[in-house]
Amino acid sequence: MRIANLLGRLVLVAPEGTRAIDVERASGGRFGPGVQAIYGRWAEFTAWAESVDLSAAVPFAVENLGAPAPAPGQLLAIGLNYADHAAESGFAVPDAPTVLFTKWASCLTGPVTTVELPDGGNTDWEVELVVVLGKRAWRIEEDKAWDHVAGLTVGQDLSERITQAAGPSPQFSLGKSLPGFGPMGPWLVTHDEFANPDDLEIGCAINGETVQKGRTSDLIFSVSSMIAKVSARLPLMPGDVLFTGTPAGVGAGRKPPRFLRPGDELVSYVTGIGELRQRFVAAPSA
Repeated sequence: MRIANLLGRLVLVAPEGTRAIDVERASGGRFGPGVQAIYGRWAEFTAWAESVDLSAAVPFAVENLGAPAPAPGQLLAIGLNYADHAAESGFAVPDAPTVLFTKWASCLTGPVTTVELPDGGNTDWEVELVVVLGKRAWRIEEDKAWDHVAGLTVGQDLSERITQAAGPSPQFSLGKSLPGFGPMGPWLVTHDEFANPDDLEIGCAINGETVQKGRTSDLIFSVSSMIAKVSARLPLMPGDVLFTGTPAGVGAGRKPPRFLRPGDELVSYVTGIGELRQRFVAAPSA
């Protein structure tokens, strides 16, 4: 099953990804139009959705899609979760998911956007598999973690490196939460659609040049491990969003470093889900 945020309304997406059906209308008002609210009724919703006839789905434009979880209560991200990315960043491989930070929900956007580059910044790319919770997870065992997942989507943890590292005690959130710095989408795919949801190809390209390519099987802390370990410390709620980390190939790890410039187009993907497409423009002059 695939759900999406089409012009602010919850839709079911047909398998080919070009047509959708409005959930409120198809359910006769049983479920409302709001996207975020559906995660609080996930079991009921998925049971209903299994019987929906998608033959009446109508075409839509991907440019009209928003984030599939646009207002999570918690938006968490794990850093250094691929060994090759830890190495290019100059850090040892962590033995626990302690490099955990937040992105702010105001940065979330849909899959096709124009992003303003902050003046004087070093804006970097980080393609990530993103998990959305469909059930409260609190002190759960790792082998039960997937039972708490609504589905998977693609995300970009865009990062302004100067702000990220500024100050006597660097903090990540501000430099990773500027407007447009959290594109997600194009839709949420339930994990039962994958032969192995723990082994998906992930990557991104700038102006057609591949800059990141990896597999989620290389995660140091898998989706289930991350959920189990984080839920041991704090409850994860339906609709919460987890960015799971990025493979090697970010701009800050290159010699010399490389960052996004006005006119660049960044295309990010996870095989079996879809792609994001961001175009970058200069900040307006003061």
